[in-house]
Amino acid sequence: MERCFRVPVGEAIVTQSAVIEFLSDPASYGSTAGTIECHETHGAIVFLAGGFAYKLKRAIRFPYMDYSTPQRRHAACEAELAVNRRTAPSLYLGVRAIVRGANGTLSFGKSSDPRAVDWVVMMKRFPQAALLEHLRRHGELTVTIIYQLAETIATFHMKAEDTRAFGGAAGISEVVEGNTQVLKSFENAPFTANRIADYAAASQKMLARTAGRLDARRGAGFVRHCHGDLHLNNICMIEGQPLLFDAIEFNEAFSHIDVFYDLAFLLMDLEHAGERRLANALLNRYLERTGDFGGLAPLPLFLSCRAAVRAHVRAAQASKGEMGDSDVDSDAQSYLDDAIRFLHPTSPRLIVLGGVSGTGKSTLGRALAPMIGVAPGAIILRSDVLRKTLWGIAGEVKLPIAAYTSEMTAKVYNVLHSHAGDILAAGSSVIVDAVYGTSEERQGIADVARAAAVPFCPIWLDAPLQTLENRVAARRNDASDATVEILHQQRATVVPPADWAGVDAGGTPKETCRNAWAAVKRSHAAVGENGFQSDSLGRV
Repeated sequence: MERCFRVPVGEAIVTQSAVIEFLSDPASYGSTAGTIECHETHGAIVFLAGGFAYKLKRAIRFPYMDYSTPQRRHAACEAELAVNRRTAPSLYLGVRAIVRGANGTLSFGKSSDPRAVDWVVMMKRFPQAALLEHLRRHGELTVTIIYQLAETIATFHMKAEDTRAFGGAAGISEVVEGNTQVLKSFENAPFTANRIADYAAASQKMLARTAGRLDARRGAGFVRHCHGDLHLNNICMIEGQPLLFDAIEFNEAFSHIDVFYDLAFLLMDLEHAGERRLANALLNRYLERTGDFGGLAPLPLFLSCRAAVRAHVRAAQASKGEMGDSDVDSDAQSYLDDAIRFLHPTSPRLIVLGGVSGTGKSTLGRALAPMIGVAPGAIILRSDVLRKTLWGIAGEVKLPIAAYTSEMTAKVYNVLHSHAGDILAAGSSVIVDAVYGTSEERQGIADVARAAAVPFCPIWLDAPLQTLENRVAARRNDASDATVEILHQQRATVVPPADWAGVDAGGTPKETCRNAWAAVKRSHAAVGENGFQSDSLGRV
């Protein structure tokens, strides 16, 4: 677990040697325990025995974590069980007491046993290969898993209890100040005074710019009881579903945060690992489910805070001998570099992907988005998804004919353009995916770019009719309800715009992406290459 405070050594309150010895003994668990594996963190020791894990709170006190008395450890175990059963009820089985018998021996008992001397959280054991970080390292973290994860997090955040007692500008200001002081505290760390000063100055500037939005989000209920430690090592795949575990229970200020600050840890984790494509997919699917575009303006600051925390945690690990000097030089410094980079975003731009059904607008949008704009890339707005959101149904559910009236279509484009304007104003680039079959619709999106004073690149995709028919007929579980018949109607009525960049979409998705990328670069040649992530092209 990673926090924004650092103390060299926690204060040990009592010895737990007898309890640790008991939990380390296979005989304590019965005949099926086998060899006991032990994993330690600064606040806990986890014992793996058979098919279960037993988490013991250390008898220790930090400024932000107090497990100094049996009563506090008992309360912390019960709190951990409660907060994690929100997202991983199948993993968190209960709290078990360690009781001392009349003869002085220890054994397991019920949580409420008055003879208890300590407690453990009992969990179902899962293989390390189930962790998302393990999947990422082995190239097995797919976009499909990321989409599942985004929906899991979105559902969790939307149900989480909101609060006005934490968060806002004051909460993030405390994180920034804590990060700055900790970065300065290392005697032999790789952080130069100039880089720390760069981080502090850029953070304060961004904080001043977003303070009003942060407080407004708290007032609107976006500061909620979140996970607090949401990174790839705290998420596992169980029976094909992502489970969020090891949420923070010991300090409300660390878990009662803006939902986007919660999400930012995971986005930063993926971004730092070179997985911008996955980070972009996560953010876009999360936005499709929540519609919380208001979180985009403070997102660079949230990402920076998370990266800075990681930077000083890595340095602290090195100072304790947990990492070699070469590791901290390359790792801690790179996290601080990220923290500063996030605070210097590029100017936003608006890209429109138009064309009849089957031209691959959505596929192209997903390929281009990670390559454009601030981390983790452009925000995608799809008319098909928005129409279903306005109708109140899931993206894969087929809409009735009534949802495709001219009035409803006009509403879809109006909302689409409103969202695009809001996102551009927040500093993020936008890719809009819609047919744009009429001059009025095209003028509407051009007006958005003009009002926002951002570079505008409208692209018209086309392909041979047989190719389009084959693609439309092959669709499964897609937000588009278009059929081959609708495709024919579009081809008969839609006149391609003469002033949009035409792109051949008849080849493979990668070929189409290269063609579109060339059009984007030509369109924006006058404003330079800032905002492009051209190294992503090879991963499309």
